[in-house]
Amino acid sequence: MGWHLHAEGTRDPEEVRNWRIHMVAVAASMAAVAMGYDTAVIGGTMALESFRGDFGMADKNNDSVQGSIVSSFQGGCVIGSLAMFPLAERLGRRLAVVVSAVIFMVGGILMTAAQGRLEMIVAGRAVAGLGIGASSLIVPVYIAETAPPSIRGRLVGIFEIASQAGGMLGFWINYAADRGIGQTQSAQWMLPLGLQLAPGALLGVGILLCPESPRWLARQERWEEAGRILAALRRLPGEHDYVRHELAEMAQQVEERAAQRLTWKRMAKKLVQRGVRNRIGIGLLLMACQNLTGVNVITYYSPRLFETLGIEATQTKLLATGLYGLVKTAGMLLFSLLLVEKLGRRLGLIWGALLGSLPMWYLGVYVMKVEPQAAWATRDAWGYIGVACIYLYGFIYCATWQGITWVYCSEIFPLDIRMLCTALTTAHQWLWSFLVSRTTPYMLTSMGYGVFLLFASLMVVMSIWAALCIPETKGRSLEDMDRLFSSSTTKAVWQSLVPKRHMVSVQVVRRLAPADTKGTTTAKIAAQVTPLPTSPARL
Repeated sequence: MGWHLHAEGTRDPEEVRNWRIHMVAVAASMAAVAMGYDTAVIGGTMALESFRGDFGMADKNNDSVQGSIVSSFQGGCVIGSLAMFPLAERLGRRLAVVVSAVIFMVGGILMTAAQGRLEMIVAGRAVAGLGIGASSLIVPVYIAETAPPSIRGRLVGIFEIASQAGGMLGFWINYAADRGIGQTQSAQWMLPLGLQLAPGALLGVGILLCPESPRWLARQERWEEAGRILAALRRLPGEHDYVRHELAEMAQQVEERAAQRLTWKRMAKKLVQRGVRNRIGIGLLLMACQNLTGVNVITYYSPRLFETLGIEATQTKLLATGLYGLVKTAGMLLFSLLLVEKLGRRLGLIWGALLGSLPMWYLGVYVMKVEPQAAWATRDAWGYIGVACIYLYGFIYCATWQGITWVYCSEIFPLDIRMLCTALTTAHQWLWSFLVSRTTPYMLTSMGYGVFLLFASLMVVMSIWAALCIPETKGRSLEDMDRLFSSSTTKAVWQSLVPKRHMVSVQVVRRLAPADTKGTTTAKIAAQVTPLPTSPARL
């Protein structure tokens, strides 16, 4: 399963890049299918004649109603990502994901059963957002905690591929419903909203077939179980140096945490400590910048956006939106299979923002200079280029910023407060998504072409910021992040660009001898690592 597309320079043996770890990522990423589907389906559903008729929107273009329907989902996501943090720490990653799947399905049922009641649509979107916000916090961390360094970016990238696949499915289901079901039938909008229950159910069942995160088990001092699961995921004997070294790195962080006896007050203090506050700052800015690329303007309001470019027929708008979903999925595949572990996180962010700004510049100038409806009616070549720019933007964005931000924020934080830090960055992402989606209808109405020029300008600024402030993390172990970010941000950037050699540290493993460390965490590991099976255990 290596495909020679993994990060080079790591100490990972070939066995760790196996089918088992990929299937764990796929099962967990059903959360992303649900997230992508629910994010994408609503824009097309609001454009369906049956929906507009049943919910009293047929004869008006109500910015406030559209904004409420779309943004209630993001509002729920903000709350869900924060509220799930203590549950994921106490119950573990797997059970927390099951809870989030159940909450999401309740929201889907409310939406499907709305029957013309707008308040039920808004409430259902908010409840579904609670579940999606929770799972978007847990799943990337879960995948990162189970993944080996050489393919961690690829495996977290599967989460983003699944998100785009879900979005593409949502676009095309709307198109099929518009073509295949009568405009006066409520089933036309109920079908797209009801199908979101499928990925929710698959997530709940699939995650129960996956192992618990070995790093979460290590924090609970369940070392024997952590060792067995780690050996199984790596498909290596339990006594293999690689497995023992990985356990030893976990032990270092767990023992440091035990010595500090972290309370909520100490956790809050650690957030602003040197070596942590820079990571928090980078994570928060990355999530804000991801939304300020303007992607949500296109994703949530793509039918209306294509109308801005002169495409007015409902079926044509939904077809154009469906093609946009295909292009985004292709970009996400390129990211996960090639760019994230070869090009790296830093260069992907730099070039993604710079190149992604170009189609936005064109769209702004085109809408400013040309009357889109007239241009499209005459099949003006400039109009075709405008539509192509939307597709080009979606491809570039998904090949870079869409996935890299989630990968980066799932891997850079310390083990002892990783879930807290990820909760903050995930909630920040959904907060900005809420703000952008809530204001977009008004921006499109009042600013017109200025919307595109605004986001194009912001992307140029993001490219410069990424070049100066984002250290490269590809190929590094999760435990190595502490060493990388212990320096100032500028120094960390330059240190991350210097090639480093990875070796299996036998000395670290030897430190597990219990002779003079009786009663410590590492002594307990020493006693429990020895009886690990000599062949990978079954999950």
